[in-house]
Amino acid sequence: MDKIIVYLDDSDYARHQLAHVVGASSSRRAATHWVLVACPPRMTRHLSKWVNHTSRENWRRKWSEKIFAQITPELQARGDVVSTLLASSPLTEMTRTLLNRDEAARVLDLRRPRFGNDPAAVTPGQPGRQGSPWAVPGAVAGMGALLVLATE
Repeated sequence: MDKIIVYLDDSDYARHQLAHVVGASSSRRAATHWVLVACPPRMTRHLSKWVNHTSRENWRRKWSEKIFAQITPELQARGDVVSTLLASSPLTEMTRTLLNRDEAARVLDLRRPRFGNDPAAVTPGQPGRQGSPWAVPGAVAGMGALLVLATE
């Protein structure tokens, strides 16, 4: 049985990306064990001042259940086994723990890329994602704005 560990944070994006993976693996049609790991968004520092730890954990749990409810039926309809987890530690440590259980597992990072935000690596040797071609470091943008103002 193939085992695939999938990190996700947006169900629409993940379902679109999984369609390609499932389509490629349908020719081999062996049973697959999917381990879905939800990566909820971080709460801002200001919001976390007003919300206690229990409420925060309940929100994370409900958020992940909503994501899993949108993805798991499609995978289970194919006859695959689905396990769900909520990311709680740094993702590289979580990946290491999951790979210790089954070294032949594959790891997929299907988290939606965000503008100006590089997500944390999932595996220790993971190369950085290619950002948008429009992403510009703040110092360069500031110098450009300063030069425009200076010329006027």
